[in-house]
Amino acid sequence: MLAALLVAAATASFWPPAAPAQPAAEPPGEADDLSDGESPSLPEDREARLDALHERLAEGDDDRHERWEREIRKLWSRSGSDTADLLLRRGREAMQAEDLGKAVQHFGALVEHRPGFAEGWHARATAFYAMDELGLALGDLERALALEPRHFGALQGLGVILERIGREKDALAAYHAAHALNPHMERVEEAIERLAPKVEGRDA
Repeated sequence: MLAALLVAAATASFWPPAAPAQPAAEPPGEADDLSDGESPSLPEDREARLDALHERLAEGDDDRHERWEREIRKLWSRSGSDTADLLLRRGREAMQAEDLGKAVQHFGALVEHRPGFAEGWHARATAFYAMDELGLALGDLERALALEPRHFGALQGLGVILERIGREKDALAAYHAAHALNPHMERVEEAIERLAPKVEGRDA
């Protein structure tokens, strides 16, 4: 029961958890349907594609932001290794089954096999957070952000943990950074509105 409550907390009030289990690999052109008659086609190169998607996502008035965010998360989830993709999928399946210990094992094997894969660290952080292992989750989020500084999900999670351990000024900075990258996350906006008066009041 406790595990179920922790997973529910992670999905309801924490940063966006790892995406639902899905096939490890998709055809290269699978996401091209995100381009439409009103938008220029997205580049094929991964980094150039991410740059274009982040630019679109940061536009606060773009009503297609959910599509841009979904595509960014897809790209983040592609490691370039079949083994790593399998471990990510198994870890996510374990999270969905509320088997947090097994999830940590799979994600641990993933980051050992592919230490340069940011989403592996972010995924394990979600599992550690669900286990209330805040220090371990914080360490993994820092590794994820060192590899992928624009990971707005990891920045949101960083803010949540920093707020919980009383580092409200640092938490607010993390929330602001997440909001700058993705201005469409309601919980981040709520966190900024909650913390800004307290932090700015103390600093005045």
